Amino acid sequence: MRAELIAIGSELLIPPRSETNGTFLTSRLRDIGIPVIARVIVADDLEALTQAFRNALARAEIVIATGGLGPTEDDLTREAAAAALGIGLQRDAGYLEALAARFSRYGRTMAKVNEKQADLFEGGAFLKNPRGSAPGQYVERGGRLLVLLPGPPVEMEPMFDSEVLALLRSRAGGRVLRRRVLKIASMSESDVEQAVAPVYKTFQNPQTTILGSPGQVELHLVAEAASESEAAERIESLATCLREALPTRIYSEDGRDLTQVVAELLVERGHVLALAESCTAGLLASRLASVPGASRFLDRGVVTYSNRAKVEMLGVDEALIARHGAVSEEVARAMAEGVRQRAGTAVGIGITGIAGPDGGTPEKPVGLVYVALAGSAGDRVRRAVFPGERDRVRFQASQLALEMLRRGLLGLAP
Repeated sequence: MRAELIAIGSELLIPPRSETNGTFLTSRLRDIGIPVIARVIVADDLEALTQAFRNALARAEIVIATGGLGPTEDDLTREAAAAALGIGLQRDAGYLEALAARFSRYGRTMAKVNEKQADLFEGGAFLKNPRGSAPGQYVERGGRLLVLLPGPPVEMEPMFDSEVLALLRSRAGGRVLRRRVLKIASMSESDVEQAVAPVYKTFQNPQTTILGSPGQVELHLVAEAASESEAAERIESLATCLREALPTRIYSEDGRDLTQVVAELLVERGHVLALAESCTAGLLASRLASVPGASRFLDRGVVTYSNRAKVEMLGVDEALIARHGAVSEEVARAMAEGVRQRAGTAVGIGITGIAGPDGGTPEKPVGLVYVALAGSAGDRVRRAVFPGERDRVRFQASQLALEMLRRGLLGLAP
């Protein structure tokens, strides 16, 4: 059993609106062992909608559409789905009466346009909607199940859980899908792929997907099995092999992000941190401060953008800056040690670099960053050249600093 999801509404194609029903449905379907093979957003256009339904029904055994069940002229979901199936719509007298009664309870008279909400597939059945006027409905044809749900999440989600979930669970054959995400920081997607491909390619179940983003790579492991325990066992078998292929590089398998992992390590070891940031301009401090209880491990962060600030606030030697430049290993080390000494903390971090888009030279290009640690997490420095625009460089620099700190706190090699 495979599913395809269709989100309907021209407004979903116009920024800043985003489609969220697909995420909810994908998660619920995965829980009962039904993978989603496609998610499509379609405008309120009869021809485009009809074709989208035809395509989905050709690819998947289960098609779930959200939106377009209202009373207005551009609510075309019922008509398009019926056309794709080659069946008619019949106005249901019982639901029409119930709909009129619903309006009456609120002291309103139902408008003529609302009558189309009582249109039902031939051979179909309604799905109750206690939170709105638009009922859902479903129909089975040729081994395919087509489900129509309202678009507002406050109506769609309870309808799916109460009316649709049991319907689908019986068709899923008791299979379950389970996922685990392995997170790796400050390692390129190609390097991760090179290390793990020989491992995951030997497994057909679980399947592995690699997702890369600035400063991070995720390995998504998805297992299908007859029970929760069997799925967990399959995933752990592959995860064990991946840990061996990436020793010490996987920082999270339980959903935590890098800031949370580092924050917990600092608290566990009783270390307090001070930061001196130049090109990141407080981004690292902001990320760490987003963790609840940050005052337990974060003492202060200073933004020393200018050379004068580095000298006056951190005690960096002017001669050192003149000799090596503000963006250098030597200055990064001096920043880390300077902020640590002034704060009296166990650990200090210094970051200096060229975020761009200007300021680079052949010797020191845009994207060049130095990150240094000083104190009880070890004295170490890393040089990196990050691709991308300004914000991407800054984020990757902060990510590198967090990964260096994680490794230092755990006593791992730089």
